[in-house]
Amino acid sequence: MLILVVNCGSSSIKYKLMDMKQESVLLTGLAERIGLVGSRIKQVSHTEKELVLEQDLPDHKAALETILKGMTDPQYGVIEDISMIKAVGHRAVHGGEKFNKSVIIDEEMMQEFEVLSELAPLHNPPNIVGIRTCQALMPHAIQVGVFDTAFHQSIPKHAYIYGIPYDLYEKYKIRKYGFHGTSHKYVSGRAAEILGKSADDFKAIVCHLGNGSSITAVKNGESIDTTMGFTPLPGLPMGTRSGDIDPAIIPFLMEKEDLSIGQVNDLLNKKSGVLGISGLSSDFRDLEDAAVEGNERAELALSIFAYSIIKWVGAFTAALGGLDALIFTGGIGENSKDVRERVLKGLAYMGIEIDEDKNKSRGKEVIVSKPGAGVTAMVVPTNEELMIARETLELASN
Repeated sequence: MLILVVNCGSSSIKYKLMDMKQESVLLTGLAERIGLVGSRIKQVSHTEKELVLEQDLPDHKAALETILKGMTDPQYGVIEDISMIKAVGHRAVHGGEKFNKSVIIDEEMMQEFEVLSELAPLHNPPNIVGIRTCQALMPHAIQVGVFDTAFHQSIPKHAYIYGIPYDLYEKYKIRKYGFHGTSHKYVSGRAAEILGKSADDFKAIVCHLGNGSSITAVKNGESIDTTMGFTPLPGLPMGTRSGDIDPAIIPFLMEKEDLSIGQVNDLLNKKSGVLGISGLSSDFRDLEDAAVEGNERAELALSIFAYSIIKWVGAFTAALGGLDALIFTGGIGENSKDVRERVLKGLAYMGIEIDEDKNKSRGKEVIVSKPGAGVTAMVVPTNEELMIARETLELASN
């Protein structure tokens, strides 16, 4: 079965066309700067034919129409007709409490999903546009929603309820939801396979580290706690997000700096994290280079980031009642030997001894701890698209 995986952002669409018979990628692409000046689409086929279209993409509908034309292009495409695509798997960011697993999309589901835009105003609306457009352009294909929050619906109530009046949870569903769930599910399952362990008897902590970062405790194949919460803002300090702070800081800043609610929200989401600490960049590669050259605030930002990971790993090890594997994934987790080294040296008390040579690896599946360690430290590149395609295939086949 041919499945198209679609991930719609506010001004971009990432996509992959997959043949699920061999779980092979036939084509991958990115439409970017949708609705902006300089929009373009870059597409690469499994035969390494590259198509770059620099043209006006006024909205997601225009972008998806162009994407589908590229897939059937006689020279650069990989299929003869769009009807060959039997299902479309959509990355859907926030499913609230309603969607605890992937679902086939129908009108009732869409109405409920649109209501949830209140919980994810930056992410759900473009997801909805992408779904509606694919429904119109490919009415023959089964449409499936795969939710970032679904994997975390196994978190127990004592871990997801906040210490605020309970009636506010009942009224507004204010609670921990967690994100990056599709990544955490894939990576924890793949790690168990690599180590020859049953997912039903496996305690793992997955560190999804990128511009947005989250850590999840996985026990017997289920998420039992995670660092992100009601929104993707809490937990680790990230590229531009603050991570955990004292909530009283918010009204304090609003008063002292004469900030509106919107301005303080913008400050915490777009001007904080390692960018705010370093005053230099949200890109960890820039920070690592600057730290080597003696930039103290770049070094401070990296130290704070690593310390936060160490702290959360300790907390989640306690929540799990032990730990079999510590797994790094995401752009930083897969590629930054410096961040991994900082974290693993801080966790030496667990019996983890880092293998310096193996830790130099970038973007590959590798065990970076020495043999005999009480806890295995490893890198597993994430593959959210494959996870979305698998869940889409399961629903579409039934």
